[in-house]
Amino acid sequence: MSELQREVSELEKKSATAARLFDIRRIIGGLFTLYGVIVTIAGINPSDADLKKAEGVNINLWTGLGMLALGLFFLVWLWLRPLAPPAPEDDAAGPEGV
Repeated sequence: MSELQREVSELEKKSATAARLFDIRRIIGGLFTLYGVIVTIAGINPSDADLKKAEGVNINLWTGLGMLALGLFFLVWLWLRPLAPPAPEDDAAGPEGV
């Protein structure tokens, strides 16, 4: 019986690690940060034709900075509020809770 309990506890640890690894905030934050850096770099030195198309607004720079801010927000949120590991269920109570 203790062998089974040990295997279950190992699987729970692996499951919690996988849940933290694939937290949606990490994925969204990473992608927005990466794309924000790319678009911001593209907007640092715009051509006159690009500015004329956007009616004088450096849209790449502002969009890139916004994406960068959003991505960093998600990553900071993940850092400040990490995903809590799932609470172990009480097997002694049974399915009815009795």
